[in-house]
Amino acid sequence: MRKTTSTNSLNEKLINETCGMARSLSIIGGRWKPAILCRLNNYTMRYSELKKSIEGISERMLVAQLRELEEDQIIERIVYAEVPPRVEYKMTELGKTMEPMLKAMSDWGNMHREKVEKLPSELVD
Repeated sequence: MRKTTSTNSLNEKLINETCGMARSLSIIGGRWKPAILCRLNNYTMRYSELKKSIEGISERMLVAQLRELEEDQIIERIVYAEVPPRVEYKMTELGKTMEPMLKAMSDWGNMHREKVEKLPSELVD
């Protein structure tokens, strides 16, 4: 974690305050958040279900990414007072408003992949 007074932190804060796209990307960006959001977009899932469905993610990283999405009010963590404890995650109402954006990003990514895969290999390098 970097210092809040570092130039890098101050620049990031300024960009996120003045550019909606930058703010959106800072909330959903990263290696694992899109995978988490894709799974929670239409479903409520238990922690263990999420962990099993995202191949390669460590428990530490999953917990960290879930906490960040919860802090940004994109997902909700529901704890049931049971033995053994049960925890579920779902999109908040605010998070659900991202659905058209997430779908558009997914569609564009799939289209881009198809276009780039069709290019001759010498043009990709």
